[in-house]
Amino acid sequence: MAEIHEISEFLQKGRAKNVKALVQEAIDEGKDPKEILNDGLLAGMMVIGEKFKNNEVFVPEVLVAARALNAGLAILEPKLIEVGNEPVGKVVIGTVKGDLHDIGKNLVAMMMKGVGFEVIDVGVDVEPAAFIDKAEETGANIICMSALLTTTMPSMQAVIDELSSRGLRDKYIVMVGGAPVNQSFADQIGADYYTPDAATAAEVAREAVSK
Repeated sequence: MAEIHEISEFLQKGRAKNVKALVQEAIDEGKDPKEILNDGLLAGMMVIGEKFKNNEVFVPEVLVAARALNAGLAILEPKLIEVGNEPVGKVVIGTVKGDLHDIGKNLVAMMMKGVGFEVIDVGVDVEPAAFIDKAEETGANIICMSALLTTTMPSMQAVIDELSSRGLRDKYIVMVGGAPVNQSFADQIGADYYTPDAATAAEVAREAVSK
């Protein structure tokens, strides 16, 4: 008997092999794929997110938990498609033009997946137009930008300006973050949300799409 709470527990420990085996077992036993996702994989990732926010775990633990999440999702996704499971929303995420840092972005992407978003990662050094083109192409709700260098922060403004000039500003929730970014900068460029860490970003995103 695959116990769904065990999936969550093994995920928190970053035990990808166990997670994979238990997800497969749960599917074979005919358990509801949505239940496996919500009460197993996502529940475990949310615990990690909360601990990360409270400095009880650190980046390496989050990365191994995320690897376990992805291992479980790889098996579960075909089943979720069969039952028509809808993600809570779609996020286009990337690091802005001129900036090659990706650890923060990757953490946010993992946390977003962990609360049920479909995440489209456009990578690093992303041109303003590329964020918007990808959001239009995929039907995303959120554009999420990261910057680690003060010199690349103006690229965030460029994305918002480009949205405005295309008449699309009201269509997307724009989120910004990264070490040099703060609330007053977010207000100044007209972003919708700034969050100080990955776990908060995921929570805020989830609340924002449910409005």
